[in-house]
Amino acid sequence: MSPRANVSAARKAQILDAAAAVFARKGFYQASMDDIVVEAGLSKGALYWYFKSKDQIITAILDRLFAPELAGLQALVTADGSARERLLQFAAMSAREMKHMLRVAPLTYEFYALAFRDKNVRKALRRYLRAYHAHLTPLVEQGIAHGEFRADDAAQVAMTLVAVGEGTLLVWIFDPKSFDLERQIVAGMTHVLDGVSVAAKKQKR
Repeated sequence: MSPRANVSAARKAQILDAAAAVFARKGFYQASMDDIVVEAGLSKGALYWYFKSKDQIITAILDRLFAPELAGLQALVTADGSARERLLQFAAMSAREMKHMLRVAPLTYEFYALAFRDKNVRKALRRYLRAYHAHLTPLVEQGIAHGEFRADDAAQVAMTLVAVGEGTLLVWIFDPKSFDLERQIVAGMTHVLDGVSVAAKKQKR
């Protein structure tokens, strides 16, 4: 990687760190690009060189938040083990990553709340949900191909897994003391996989 690319990556990280601090302090709507300029200690020209608008910055922060989880899920698609084992690994990994994200970046709560009011945030979150679905679907297809799951619609099963994960997360955000997030997400996805499992169906006969 060239020195220029290193500088560019470092500068973007500097801006995103500053923006996150400003958003957490002032809120998304009250924060301005000028506030981010001051927080980052850069010129306005430098800021606009990397990000043309506050919406672009919000999208970039979301990119940074969700990238590790998506990378982990993508790796599971080609990892060893049964499809069921890898899907449950994803469930546990996803819950741990989200809990860590919420601890180190409380701003994440605001992203979910803002998604109901801001079309750009909603669009960004929708892109990640679709990415999760796109990575989960091949895992379910592998399970069907190897005889683990009944020949249901793989995309539909994958969407149900996404819904279980995101729905459980939202309930936990509202009432985090009511249950353990990781345990509940794994349990929810286990129930879904049991529903399409060939082995589980044979046991019921």
